[in-house]
Amino acid sequence: MAATKTRISSFSRNISAVSAPQLPGIKCGPNGTFFVSSGIPDLDKILGGGFPLGSLVMIMEDAEAPHHMLLLRNFMSQGLVQNQPLLYASPAKDPRGFLGTLPCPSSSKDDKSRNHDTEQEKGLRIAWQYKKYFSENQKNIDDHKDSNQEFCNDFDLRKPLEKHFYSGQRVDCVSIKDSPNLATLHDRCATFLAQFPRNDGSFSCMGRIAIQSLCAPQCELSKMDWDMLSFIRSLKSMLRSANAVAIITFPSSLLSPSFCKRWQHMADVLLSVKAIPDEDKELGKLLTGYQDMVGFLNVHKIARINTQVPMILEATTFSIKLHKRRFLVLECLNQAPIDGSSGTSYGTSGGCSGSSRSGALDF
Repeated sequence: MAATKTRISSFSRNISAVSAPQLPGIKCGPNGTFFVSSGIPDLDKILGGGFPLGSLVMIMEDAEAPHHMLLLRNFMSQGLVQNQPLLYASPAKDPRGFLGTLPCPSSSKDDKSRNHDTEQEKGLRIAWQYKKYFSENQKNIDDHKDSNQEFCNDFDLRKPLEKHFYSGQRVDCVSIKDSPNLATLHDRCATFLAQFPRNDGSFSCMGRIAIQSLCAPQCELSKMDWDMLSFIRSLKSMLRSANAVAIITFPSSLLSPSFCKRWQHMADVLLSVKAIPDEDKELGKLLTGYQDMVGFLNVHKIARINTQVPMILEATTFSIKLHKRRFLVLECLNQAPIDGSSGTSYGTSGGCSGSSRSGALDF
């Protein structure tokens, strides 16, 4: 009797046993996706875990303020702290000098003081009979934070990164100032990504690419729209077969509307930053914590690899704040409560029981 042959559907998924990576800075996600930290804990949460490995991240700059540099610096520092090779391209004449402005990871003492301040701001009062349970849960939370410390760090923007992190040979800097074409940058990216081939889910090392202001005026690439688009397409295809993540920032105002749309379509993760107008009183009345904001972050597109299920965000616009002018924080926008009688916030009025000029409320 002939042995029965197992029937395999053409739509069945070929699931191979992929071991969890042992490298710091990489964690497993759903559907066989691996995430790389952005260097900002809040941004990792917003994106559902971080930047997917092998993805192209694009950030649209704002001409009014260089807020995109905050995201770029944290991304670069996170990789250097975790001993990941870095390729940095910049329109500056000496790109290596920029490495001295990268932020340093905060110490555990700074983290504890930061968490303590946030708890003090909440002003929570716990009954004495629940304090022992709270202490046990707090211990478990602290242990969980220590385990996540290998994936993402909190960076102190006031402290520069120690020189030994970027003084070695694991950092490659490229100047694209006065560059006649993108051939040199393309070759450097191809050589860099060739070090990190993706072989059956094995992780021996991973790399990061950071390209600042690709179409800046000093690059002399403003008339090479199709060449820049071809470079982005080629870089994206190389990233798909490499254990690496690339970030490109670009001033969208210098591109034509049609090419700007093409660039946005090429991105796996698309973000944009926007500065806050100085002393915008109308905006200050609408948003709580407006005085602490330095800008806005918009999430336009999130990479969905190995799945067709879209990720629905609770919000797409977030405020950029500097906690104690040291830590980068992203928060959802909250509308300030408005008193219908005077138009002032409840924070400045006496409260619900305060007197009102309009008298009794009419429901």
